[in-house]
Amino acid sequence: MPMHEGQLHITSDMVHMLVRAQFPRWANERVQKLPTEGSSNAIFRMGSGLSARFPLRMRSPEKALASIVAERAAQRELAHATTIQIPQTLSIGAPGCGFPLPWSIQTWLPGETATNVAVGGSLQFARDVAAFVLQVRSTPTRGRTFGGRGRGGDLTDHDPWVEECFVKSEGLLEIERLRALWMKYRSLQEHPAETMTHGDLIGGNLLVAEGRLVGVLDHNSYGAADPSVDLVVAWHVLEAGPRSVFREELRCTPLAWERGKAWAFQQAMGLVWYYETTNRTLSRMGRRTLARLTAADGNR
Repeated sequence: MPMHEGQLHITSDMVHMLVRAQFPRWANERVQKLPTEGSSNAIFRMGSGLSARFPLRMRSPEKALASIVAERAAQRELAHATTIQIPQTLSIGAPGCGFPLPWSIQTWLPGETATNVAVGGSLQFARDVAAFVLQVRSTPTRGRTFGGRGRGGDLTDHDPWVEECFVKSEGLLEIERLRALWMKYRSLQEHPAETMTHGDLIGGNLLVAEGRLVGVLDHNSYGAADPSVDLVVAWHVLEAGPRSVFREELRCTPLAWERGKAWAFQQAMGLVWYYETTNRTLSRMGRRTLARLTAADGNR
């Protein structure tokens, strides 16, 4: 079942034809469509060391290309700034063979996502993620500032979206309690200074091997923003003990910690209802995150 209205369709045969026509050096690589926890791209593994990524949502080819180019720049910057493996975009494909948008071929990273591996209770994993966040934050902004879209700016800008989520979640969640929680979050002071952030540290973007963080995926949200936006991982992935270690490693101020809760809340509210029938993994993640946030609020 499609996750989005007007979702684009891509098959292994189409991938074979596109690769043969545009990148003949990889024409003999075996193509395998992979189940994905994400909602932005269809992922195909090519041979043992590559992946092909195809946008699922229709947009103008110019905007799709700009997004891929921006992610490639983010990948290159992060590869130099962090000790964790970052996939690299090797080539950008053009529309063709029935697929209307640009697409990309990236390096394949080994490991399993944190969604599929039980690392939420691991103190070492919490330290690994904290070290990655610190490395990202230490990357110079070079004059870059928050672009005004998505998570990472003014919390009150998200009031219309959160209200829509409340309406769509009637019968699915305890709305009145969640409304009260959002009222607390949206009233928080602004963050004091922006840093570079990954912007989407959910379990599906964190690769694990032997219990350690070994890779980070999906860098479309990379940019200057409220640094607390990367604290969402504490609520999406970590249990209480590791969450405390994560907070200590980052030396979070009370304000930063609360704003991290707010960004996790904003993201989780949209996951439950939007993906209830089309991506159960994301919908369950949203429910789990909201449960952790409401439990933390009750323990204050």
